[in-house]
Amino acid sequence: MNETAARHVTLIRALETTPAPDAPWRAEDAAWASRAAAEVVGEGADADRFLARRGQLAIEKLGDRDKAFKRLANGRNWRPWVGTALVALAFALGVLMDAVGPTRYVNLLAFPLLGLIVWNLLVYLGLLVHGLTDPFRSKAPAKGILRRAVARLGGALHEGIIDTGSSTPGTRFRAEWARVSAPLTARRVGRVLHLAALAFALGAIAALYTRGLVLHFQAGWESTFLDASQVHQALSLLLGPASALTGLPIPDAAHLDTLRLPDNPGENAAPWIHLFATTLVLTVVLPRAVLALLSGFAARHLERHFPLPITDSYYQGLQRSYTGQGAHLHLVPYSYELSPATALLLKEAVVGAFGPRASLHLSPPIAFGEEDALPASALPGKGASLAIALFSLAATPEDENHGSFLRALAGSLPPGTSLAALVDEGSFMARFAGQPERQDERRRAWTRLFEKHAIEAAFADLDAAPAGVADSLTRLIDLSARKEASR
Repeated sequence: MNETAARHVTLIRALETTPAPDAPWRAEDAAWASRAAAEVVGEGADADRFLARRGQLAIEKLGDRDKAFKRLANGRNWRPWVGTALVALAFALGVLMDAVGPTRYVNLLAFPLLGLIVWNLLVYLGLLVHGLTDPFRSKAPAKGILRRAVARLGGALHEGIIDTGSSTPGTRFRAEWARVSAPLTARRVGRVLHLAALAFALGAIAALYTRGLVLHFQAGWESTFLDASQVHQALSLLLGPASALTGLPIPDAAHLDTLRLPDNPGENAAPWIHLFATTLVLTVVLPRAVLALLSGFAARHLERHFPLPITDSYYQGLQRSYTGQGAHLHLVPYSYELSPATALLLKEAVVGAFGPRASLHLSPPIAFGEEDALPASALPGKGASLAIALFSLAATPEDENHGSFLRALAGSLPPGTSLAALVDEGSFMARFAGQPERQDERRRAWTRLFEKHAIEAAFADLDAAPAGVADSLTRLIDLSARKEASR
């Protein structure tokens, strides 16, 4: 789907998942949108096409009721004029920059343009390191201050932790849209920054030659630690490509020794200005233009093929309603036997969370110490949406037993089935009702075990109301789906 369709789908998701008694979108509206979209796209359409059409139909219906949500739906994720203004500002700053220095002497080792060249080379090095190390990062690095500022000016940054119990659909949508559109925003911000750096360099070059028309500049150098031969080596390395391109030679060490300030008057700076300006074109203008083009192409691709993550329980539920399939959960208790009443409550919770076609298969419990050889009844069949290892909070987690069970179960799952963990804390909470610190300590112990084995987990009182258990199961599917999508 494209960016507009993804925005519509995200807005409808916020309406359908945020409690709001006065919301203009009701359960019967959601059911109508699903039916209408299924009729329009027909059987066999992929999930993206179904969701995009459903979002479009929902927005059309919603627009007749609430103009504020219609404006949200038709809003833009990016203000194009911001990029134009920032590039123009960068060019103006480049013109205003004193590219030569406070005097009419051009110090070849302290030339402001030299610092601009070195800075851009460091940026390219940083981009290269980021590209090489990005596949090995467990989470995305924090954005720099400049990138965050540009994103905020562009209207694409709405940060903050959203409390689903108190947020409105509008605030939830803004935060969620900022999250899912972050890859596209990054490309847009990158394009603006590359164009701004290019414009700044062009402004500096334009100002340099404009001032050179009416002022006379002398070139020389001075240094406490470097001699003429070392300066020759440094300038040859930096200005060598420009020298080869323009045909302007770089003086040898003997000639450079006659340009040492303040004992010598220096020489006409015109050849040096040409060399530095050409080097600036080679190291800043051209590379930044290429990077801006690449960022622009990437942004255009994401606009047309928006990578909306549709792996959580909300989207899976919509897809199942379209395809007629149901969610299938496989529960494997370890050293813990469910009562018939608890098992019935769990099945009610699964249906409440994932619809009437959902099913829950309860495996016979695995006895303590028998985790190394799992019976066939403990393993889910093909098509299972999620396998869940069930534990009791009353048990003390031990890696040699509970951890071995998790490893054995994870290694026996069919392709496409994820593993999560659910901890029943009902009996432990009843026993230590007046000691919340013991409950927290035991939860932390279990959490450390699950983190060691990279297992998503939830804690719930299985004897409580089905709605609470359903929320925990929904959360498990969401977390597991996001984990699989990030691999």
